Amino acid sequence: MGVRPPSSGDNEEPDSIEFGIAAVDAHLRDADLSFPATKDDIEAELGHERIPYDVHGNDVALSEMLAEVPTEEFDSRQELLNQLHNPFEAYRRNNSGGVVAQVRSLLPF
Repeated sequence: MGVRPPSSGDNEEPDSIEFGIAAVDAHLRDADLSFPATKDDIEAELGHERIPYDVHGNDVALSEMLAEVPTEEFDSRQELLNQLHNPFEAYRRNNSGGVVAQVRSLLPF
């Protein structure tokens, strides 16, 4: 997921804030990792990385999210991202400040 931050009033286009599997994907693109890859391969390369799971920049270790995935080997980057989607969504729901905080995070003020 990615969300654009609120505008600061200037005409510059803001960068997007990547979180969840979009942030994982960005780390994977920069990593020296090829697929198929095992969970151990991914943890060795990126397990220490802290991945933002919401628009506020709250983060979690990728190794913690990988522990929630039952698959041990991934044939492609997309397969890994698909497997991580539900654990990231569940973590975000359980660790964000509830419905009011989620709605507030979507508003520009």
